[in-house]
Amino acid sequence: MLTRRKFLQNSLTATATGFVVPGLSFGSAEEYLSFDLHSHPGVFFGKGLKDYPGDAGVMKTTAEMNSGHLSGAFFSLVADVAIIERTPTGIRPTRAYATGEAWKEYHRQMNALKDLLKALPATLATTVAELDNATKNKKVAAFIACEGGDFLDGNVELLDEMYSGGVRSIQLVHYAPNALGDLQTEATQHNGLSKVGKEVVLRMNKLGMVVDVAHASFKTVQDVAGITKAPIILSHSILKMEDTRPLSRRAITPGHAKLVAGTGGVIGAWPSGFNNSFEEFVDNTLRLVDEAGIDHVGLGTDMDGNFKPVFGSYLQLPQWAKALKAKGLSNEEVGKILGGNARRVLAKVIK
Repeated sequence: MLTRRKFLQNSLTATATGFVVPGLSFGSAEEYLSFDLHSHPGVFFGKGLKDYPGDAGVMKTTAEMNSGHLSGAFFSLVADVAIIERTPTGIRPTRAYATGEAWKEYHRQMNALKDLLKALPATLATTVAELDNATKNKKVAAFIACEGGDFLDGNVELLDEMYSGGVRSIQLVHYAPNALGDLQTEATQHNGLSKVGKEVVLRMNKLGMVVDVAHASFKTVQDVAGITKAPIILSHSILKMEDTRPLSRRAITPGHAKLVAGTGGVIGAWPSGFNNSFEEFVDNTLRLVDEAGIDHVGLGTDMDGNFKPVFGSYLQLPQWAKALKAKGLSNEEVGKILGGNARRVLAKVIK
């Protein structure tokens, strides 16, 4: 296992021997290809609903993506937004979707995002080449993702239409139980990945869509890892900690992280309020590296949808890069975490 001590030793050795990416310099985030595995700029998915705060928030966050030198991100729709609510004990489902309701909600959110993108300093992207071009043009590449497989309503055939519409990643579950598999925050219903969930994973593999197992139970992730023919992501999470602070059921164990890494995938380090500070988030990123390996950690901010974030603006991206370098990582290793690992998965999966 790669321990923290060995990791830092390897990092320092790599730097000393000149094993770096040409052109990268200390803390210069603009020279890294960077990617956010999970983002909700300005809670855009709520456009058209009564509580939507307006387009200014979407514009502000997207502008900060560019100012902070973010190359690309998954702009994530929220599949169960109409049937969940925030309570004093967390986000919980209030009801189930009626037949056909979820698919209508998918079209509402997709139409809202595509309408917004016409005026945003962002490029709608569906290929890795478009990510690379967006980096060169200094205009963030917006890949479309869905948080939750609820839109499908158990119908695998709808994946083809979603792919044609530009969706390139689906997180199988969110907060409302659905037909695809079990989640971390609700009681077991399927004993992991369901039969239709397995069909969805394999169809996504065939189409060239990234399977995201954030919010999924350990057994669901284990089942996905056992059948997938492509690397998967866990777009935003945090390792369980040994102290006694109240910690979300969303935290994962080292074994959970290793399941994702074993597929060749990437885990997005999640700067939620379950980190006590930005500095602790940096340390928790390195803890993930210790457990999953340097090739399997990325960034998953959950921007504008996060719980008390300690990384609340993309203007902090250069600060994060600099802090990781200060902890002993080489330029190449920082580049992998900021976006190189995510790009590798996208290149492997997206067709």
